[in-house]
Amino acid sequence: MTTVETRYAVGVDFGGTSVKIALVDDRGNLLAQERIITEHVKDRSEWLDAVCRAINAIKGERTICGVGVGVPGFVDYDRGYIYDLANVPGWTGVPLADLLEERLHLPVRIDNDVNAMALGECTFGAGRTFQHAVFVTLGTGVGGALLIHNQLYRGAHSMAGEIGHVSIDMNGRVSPQGKGGLEQYVGNRRIIERAVEALEAGRASMIDDLCQGDRFAISPKIIKEAAVKGDALALEILDFVTDCIATAFASIAYILQPQAFIVGGGVAQDADLLFELLRKHLAERLSPHFFKKLEIKTAELGPDAGMIGCATLALME
Repeated sequence: MTTVETRYAVGVDFGGTSVKIALVDDRGNLLAQERIITEHVKDRSEWLDAVCRAINAIKGERTICGVGVGVPGFVDYDRGYIYDLANVPGWTGVPLADLLEERLHLPVRIDNDVNAMALGECTFGAGRTFQHAVFVTLGTGVGGALLIHNQLYRGAHSMAGEIGHVSIDMNGRVSPQGKGGLEQYVGNRRIIERAVEALEAGRASMIDDLCQGDRFAISPKIIKEAAVKGDALALEILDFVTDCIATAFASIAYILQPQAFIVGGGVAQDADLLFELLRKHLAERLSPHFFKKLEIKTAELGPDAGMIGCATLALME
């Protein structure tokens, strides 16, 4: 009997707050991890030095097949080049793969962080049984990635899948990414703003009780908790949010006809009511021939999705 050796890779999940680094095997198991606080590294050179030290420490004596890095911004996947990062200054026009390969003497892959998360979910998590899926993260922003024929679809210039900027209102809110983008209505800040505006206009709501009158403490989690308890305002907000998401999903479904939408991020945790409303609005917006073949799934890898997905970039080479 031939024994197949386990393969290992390191995943680097580069966020605005921290850099999470993990050793992952080819079954998606996270074996060890390190964390670097982003604000503790003064510039790009310090970042590179800190990350390379962490990678060398975490892999120990193991031979790894490479390193995958997920970044919150626009990248050229083939070149390993960062065009620009959201909310992280000093990272415009950076050939990150080349810089890391020079230091590590290992193959390095760079991708958008949501693409990396989607790859992890579709290889080891909720999407592993699908050939065609759309991955969405709901949080401060809305991220997206596309799986077609079991491959990530990155588009002509590695920037496809920006679901958060899909317009749901032709005369809607303006942002640097265009007009009427989904994220401008269902990002965490927008959800909270909607609740605060209604409360300040005099609406009575359990939301005030749950945040103990501190409106700075209002969060999507609190709004969702109030909705589950039957609060009218919270239900209205959740209904509006899910209708916005369904509007974008319906357009994507008609173009791509995926088997599933896989939804991750903080808003999607404990999301029975959210998904119930989302399915209701999707059914209103889609032909039954499309809707009855479509699944809505919760992402499974949780906070480790970024690290596992980034490592998967290297494992799949």
